[in-house]
Amino acid sequence: MSTRAEPTDPAHRAQPAHRSDPAIRAAQGKTARKRVPRSAHARWTPSVDRPDPVGVLERQGRDRLPELLPVRYGRMAASPFAFLRGAAAVMAADLAAQPHTGLTVQLCGNAHLLNFGLYASPERPLVFDLNDFDETFPGPFEWDVKRLAASVAVAARENGHSEAGTHRAALEATAGYRAAMRRLAGMGELAVWYEQLDADSLLPLVRSARRRRRAGSSLTRARRRTSLQALGKLTEVVDGRRRIVHDPPLLEPAGASDTAALRKIFSDYRSTLTEERRQLLDRYRFVDAARKAVGVGSVGLRCFIVLLEGRDADDPLFLQLKEARISVLEEHLPNGPYVPPGHRVVAGQRLLQAAGDSFLGWMSGPQGRAFYWRQVRDPKGPADVAGMSPADLAAYARLCGTALARAHARSGDRVAIAGYLGGADTFERAVADFALAYADQTTHDHATLCAAVAAGVVTAAPGV
Repeated sequence: MSTRAEPTDPAHRAQPAHRSDPAIRAAQGKTARKRVPRSAHARWTPSVDRPDPVGVLERQGRDRLPELLPVRYGRMAASPFAFLRGAAAVMAADLAAQPHTGLTVQLCGNAHLLNFGLYASPERPLVFDLNDFDETFPGPFEWDVKRLAASVAVAARENGHSEAGTHRAALEATAGYRAAMRRLAGMGELAVWYEQLDADSLLPLVRSARRRRRAGSSLTRARRRTSLQALGKLTEVVDGRRRIVHDPPLLEPAGASDTAALRKIFSDYRSTLTEERRQLLDRYRFVDAARKAVGVGSVGLRCFIVLLEGRDADDPLFLQLKEARISVLEEHLPNGPYVPPGHRVVAGQRLLQAAGDSFLGWMSGPQGRAFYWRQVRDPKGPADVAGMSPADLAAYARLCGTALARAHARSGDRVAIAGYLGGADTFERAVADFALAYADQTTHDHATLCAAVAAGVVTAAPGV
């Protein structure tokens, strides 16, 4: 069993400000190479007491909705990449068993390829950024980088790319991270805080005309993904009233008791917003609610969507209420600054994202369960990773690495991290080697899950 990673020096503890001389901070980053040489990140050997991956998943499922667990296992059994998406707890234990740099940032905690994308900022322009924070927690910066690179390698293999192409794509993810972190290390505090990847500015980064056309098409689709579009997809008119559709087991209307509880939670949630956001929310009225199964690793957590109506029936707002648990990282790292899990998720998202969700908030609900609220369908553009060529995947991986560095630079000591990374490509080559080795591990773990399903150890509902 992996052990909790202890801080090796004061740099491990998350600090909101770094007031020492930049040269001293860069030297501190270089000193971290003595603890963990950059080349050492290439190593991946499972520990002799490595937890059984299916056992890890089963422990996570003990307090989830049992009727949805087959959906979770079915989704994870679909492919090695789907397994990796849902197995953040498995990889967290694996990373915790390795030496770490002690250079702490606010981790995303589940920084795989599909947890990046386009979304609308409060000012409405589309930006490219991280978009999932259920596992966010302070920890060593390289844990997010390694998870991103591993997801790139698994996706490349599923796309049938060569080993050389797979390695190149994983290398690009880490190279993008290193280049961005070194650039951010030379910038002032406000400049870093306001840094963002504007969607329209991404097009010049896409070299080929074909990739520019594909990127432009993705932006167009993302701008169309609005609450009004969701109204037609997620609702229907019943007896003259708008209601959320019934699509069991993925989408089921909330019963009377759940609806009453949601109305109470909604009132509590309102109090966590800033005054101007409360006034905006007060312009909407509660119409309907439904339980929804979301994602892969999150399936089984209590999650509801709430339909609100503004000026009229054609002015909808969809909010999601999702249960927050302790992060998969928490058992392996020193205590974080936020005890309620909902507060942890919201604070982490606000710290990592360049432009936050206007309706992001948190509260405790029935039976002491923690929840957080966010918009359901603000314009987003998920990447079609499965359809990417080797060149497209490498370019997209570099973009994700760039976005991850921007997020990390807001919370960690970017100067120290840049000092650790250095000007050579030693770190990225090592992490790319790790990514291929961990892709092998993921394939093995996926096969273990499939064998458990075939043996009846766990029940899976494929294709749901």
